[in-house]
Amino acid sequence: MEYLKSIWTELALNYSKDVKLVARLWIEIENAYSDKSRHYHNLSHLKYMTERALEYMYLLNDPDSIMFSIFYHDIVYKITRQDNEKKSADIAEDRLTSLRVPEDKISMCKNQIMATKDHYGYTDNDTNYLVDFDLAILGDTPENYKDYTIKIRSEYAIYPDLLYKKRRKKVLRHFLDINRIFKTEVFYKKYEKKARENLKTELQQL
Repeated sequence: MEYLKSIWTELALNYSKDVKLVARLWIEIENAYSDKSRHYHNLSHLKYMTERALEYMYLLNDPDSIMFSIFYHDIVYKITRQDNEKKSADIAEDRLTSLRVPEDKISMCKNQIMATKDHYGYTDNDTNYLVDFDLAILGDTPENYKDYTIKIRSEYAIYPDLLYKKRRKKVLRHFLDINRIFKTEVFYKKYEKKARENLKTELQQL
């Protein structure tokens, strides 16, 4: 996907002039997110998040760290594992070190990637924006939300309906039970109401 490749290349070249390294790291990202088992957590998901990030770039304290976090937050994604975020954060640390990204930015990226595991609220403004970018699909149009649910189901195709629906209902109720799905004021005002409507609709249909 040339759009994402262009964003990655411009971002990475801010820290390393090793064009071959930058290109090699992009290929690794592209291959990881293009795995045939990925129906939702793929390059389209990265594009969706980068579009949100670019739209709200003016509200971010450290846009580069956010963008690196987006590219690496799901680089490891196995539905049978519980440590995807930790593995992804470790890979991010290694690759960003090779690009000579400053340690404080690498540390921020690792923390932001780990934040996508539970989507809690954080004191750091940028981390809250990253989490909201990741969850924005929940408050999208009913059509786009439906497409998202179909793709998520495809990723969990190894599980029978009975088990999948039980686990999915638990996830939906978790989001509906928390005080706020979106942690930033901008996303709360824009997406919260629609997200709750989408989640309730899916829950009723399961």
